Amino acid sequence: MSDFEACPLPKDPLLAEMASALREAGHWAEIVDPEWRVVYTTDELRLAQGFMVKPAPLTLGMHMYSGECIATLELFGGDGMIDIARERLATIGEWVLADTPGGHDALRSIVDPRLTDVVDQLVATNRTVASSSVYRGFGVESSRPVLDLTVTRIRDTHGRLAGTVIIQKPHVSMSMLAMLGAMGDAQHFARMQSVAAAGRRPAAILFADLDGSSSLARRLSTERYFALGRRMTRAADSCVVEAGGITGRHVGDGVVAFFIAENFGSESSAVAGAISAARALTGAMAEVARRSDLAPEDLAMRFGLHWGSTMYIGLISSVGRTEVTALGDEVNECARIEACATGGRTLASKSLIERLTPEAAADLGVDANRIDYIQLGELSTATDKARRDAPSIAVCEL
Repeated sequence: MSDFEACPLPKDPLLAEMASALREAGHWAEIVDPEWRVVYTTDELRLAQGFMVKPAPLTLGMHMYSGECIATLELFGGDGMIDIARERLATIGEWVLADTPGGHDALRSIVDPRLTDVVDQLVATNRTVASSSVYRGFGVESSRPVLDLTVTRIRDTHGRLAGTVIIQKPHVSMSMLAMLGAMGDAQHFARMQSVAAAGRRPAAILFADLDGSSSLARRLSTERYFALGRRMTRAADSCVVEAGGITGRHVGDGVVAFFIAENFGSESSAVAGAISAARALTGAMAEVARRSDLAPEDLAMRFGLHWGSTMYIGLISSVGRTEVTALGDEVNECARIEACATGGRTLASKSLIERLTPEAAADLGVDANRIDYIQLGELSTATDKARRDAPSIAVCEL
């Protein structure tokens, strides 16, 4: 089957019912028939096995530990797949052995030859319903997360074994998973996942930072300033996410965000999203100031908005963090624009504004035909870096 084709439901009604339920709930799960031939893998699991870039291939109808199945995975995931297969067979092989007529000899003749020594160590289980265990799953490079495996039998009303379902999840408590899920936004996670495979993506760029943060940090206690920073970060992320953008890195009091054209359907809509996010964050600062017992003028945000036609955007994940980042001249230029927007202003480049359709500009209250632009290097607030790196970029104040 194609790597991008959804896995069809099994022909057996009981297995199809189970597969449908697992798919709808978004589980990582596989279903095998009584002979341990793969009949279903959820698309969520295939995507995870494909390192969140593209679904892993699947050979339906083959024994889960046959040479052909493992060879298919190796073509996709490399030589390390055999090590993962060995760990999994050692973990759930008691069920595989129990279901194989002929015992060890028969199972050795079925599995990949590189697994026969694992088969020799197996002892058939006497459990009839389910069991749980852990193993190291698929990962990027040397990273292999520990996963929980739960094996559950599927039987009809007469007790006939219809198949077995193997459910996986990260080896953390459901309370922790629930906390992580509650803290995030599902649509934003999906947008982050859309750039798992790095590539060139036209997008609007937003840089924002707190004007006069150094004096404010000296004025407030460290504890109070930290609380302020946390409120500002949450407000910034909320405004970006609600406007359809992707949050990038946070540096000090600043935030970077990307509004990718392919996510919005057009360049104009992406630009509108960036402008809307900047305006929303400006408005949100009043509530942050109130909660922080500060005056609104204490939290003046400066914004730089720019268009990136050739940015290289992708997701970077490690054991410590996951974030979206972008490389390109336009990213550095946007940083220079933002640094010049002192006094709580929003400066936008001409290349960004002129991507707005007349209808979108009108909705935003922007009269693109009457705007007078000025080169960044000619601004009275231009920084030395702006004059050095991006003096000729035309900008306007929104």
